Amino acid sequence: MKENLTFKLLTEESIHEITVLGKQLNPKLTLEEIRNYLKEMFEFSNYYCFGIFLEENLIGVSSGWVTVRLYSGKQLEVDNVIIDNDIQSKGYGSVFFEFIEDWAKENGCKTIELNTYVKNSKSHKFYYNMGYSILGFHFWKGI
Repeated sequence: MKENLTFKLLTEESIHEITVLGKQLNPKLTLEEIRNYLKEMFEFSNYYCFGIFLEENLIGVSSGWVTVRLYSGKQLEVDNVIIDNDIQSKGYGSVFFEFIEDWAKENGCKTIELNTYVKNSKSHKFYYNMGYSILGFHFWKGI
């Protein structure tokens, strides 16, 4: 499987392809809203966008934020993790996370942290199988 896969750090030049996948994860948002959020994200110096390609086609993306926390030191926080719905459960997510984890190690991160929607039980199983554990709860409040 790996022979047809490539991994890249994506730039704002790939925003159209990222937006299409982003819509799969966030169906309530319009394409314009997703595109605008992505443009804002790319403005941050600690933001990275990872892509996995099958041959020349972008099949998965993940946002990544390098931060430092007292409880973990330098870490990579991944979010907006998406593998194209049409090809999920074929092993691409595991290979993608191996790439992301290698990148984090190469860039001095000690841990990787992520959030997943409470109702997304399929992702919970995936992350458990990848060796992740639940550390706490993620709270939010719209303001």
